[in-house]
Amino acid sequence: MSQPQDPFLDARRDIGVMRCPFNGEEILMLLRHEDVRSAAKDWKTFSSDVPFRVPIPSEEAVRTMRQLPIETNPPEHTAYRRIVDPFFQQAKEPAFIAKVEALTGRMLDAALGQDSVELVSDFALPLQSHALTMLLRVPESEAALWISWGIHVFKVTGGEFKKGNVLEDYLHAQFDRAESSGGDGFFSALAKATHEGRRLTREEMMGFANLAFAGGRDTIIHSITCALGYLAQHPDSLEFLRADTSRIVHAGEEFFRVFMPLTHIGRVCPEGTSVRGETVKAGERISLCWAAANMDEDTFPSPLEVKLDRKPNPHLSFGFGAHLCLGAPHARLILRTLLRLVCEKVDRICILEAKERTEHEAKFDRTLGYEALRVKFERR
Repeated sequence: MSQPQDPFLDARRDIGVMRCPFNGEEILMLLRHEDVRSAAKDWKTFSSDVPFRVPIPSEEAVRTMRQLPIETNPPEHTAYRRIVDPFFQQAKEPAFIAKVEALTGRMLDAALGQDSVELVSDFALPLQSHALTMLLRVPESEAALWISWGIHVFKVTGGEFKKGNVLEDYLHAQFDRAESSGGDGFFSALAKATHEGRRLTREEMMGFANLAFAGGRDTIIHSITCALGYLAQHPDSLEFLRADTSRIVHAGEEFFRVFMPLTHIGRVCPEGTSVRGETVKAGERISLCWAAANMDEDTFPSPLEVKLDRKPNPHLSFGFGAHLCLGAPHARLILRTLLRLVCEKVDRICILEAKERTEHEAKFDRTLGYEALRVKFERR
């Protein structure tokens, strides 16, 4: 993945939308930056208050509860979000930042001591899992189990849904323990939380926890591996960052833009509407195609060029509007910390083996990072 891809270029330029079947459901994909951002703000016309149908494909087969707060609309969404926001805002606090820096430093030092390291499963997945224990304030030993689940909580390689529901069984056990013993971690906080003057139901607790484990897992993992893969293929870019590490903030945003791991997200239209002359019936879904919007040449000059000092950079990789990603500060912290430490400790990244990960749909193919990426880190 030496360069970003744009399989939506022609459709975006021609009419701005594209109809595409997903598991037998034809969904209108919004492709232009302006349209996607406007629709993300307009939750009355394009609703998230639809259990299981915000992800594409929908997830009735792999979970039994509504994910919170993402599958609700304001003002309920705002109230739900307030319950868990303190955990996700920790990524802006000096003490938490120091913990993530120490973790990332240890993992990078260990990788530097090896002849090779597989970045997806043996570096990015453990880094994401251990960092999540810190975010949720649970014992770091839990990371070993989470790592055993693999890159995606619900899916296996190739995109097929897993059988059974290991995640739900795990979450129920955590809430049973929290309700009996208390504590100040994520599960205990939800067990004590209230909404509209009452305690959260178990289903609501599960909805929050399900999203925490599913929402920021493979996305962070693929952002890490794509950024490192790019620096391996473009050593001049690593030198560019090393020469002035203040560039890392903009570089991180550019990596999030061009290597957007989540193609799109769904919204349901409660009433019929139209977009770019295309009719959407009441109850039908549309797709907010983040990946296409991030390549819109009307917003991003030379969008296929990776500009590590791009500014402004109004990418939509964390969504937009009321449903802006809760985990955005955490994801930004992990990537920026890693880039800074790579600049300090790594002379060069050499790719030994790469297997790209591609999403195949009826109307497009899109590379989404790597199934595996084996590299050697050369120490400075």
